[in-house]
Amino acid sequence: MENDKLICKLCGSDTFTQGELGGAYANVRPVDSVSIFSSSPLILSICTNCGEVASMKVKKLDKFK
Repeated sequence: MENDKLICKLCGSDTFTQGELGGAYANVRPVDSVSIFSSSPLILSICTNCGEVASMKVKKLDKFK
């Protein structure tokens, strides 16, 4: 996670875990690409108190360069 401490905007908790959103239909891909091979899962920061997703980050940033 980042150096900045996350605070949940919904419940105010500062306890988070990470999850991954992926799979053939859930991966994100560049707008100009139709290939699933140029896609990447997303890493989510999830509040462990209420389940709010505080941030999403592309796991394989090189697919977008």
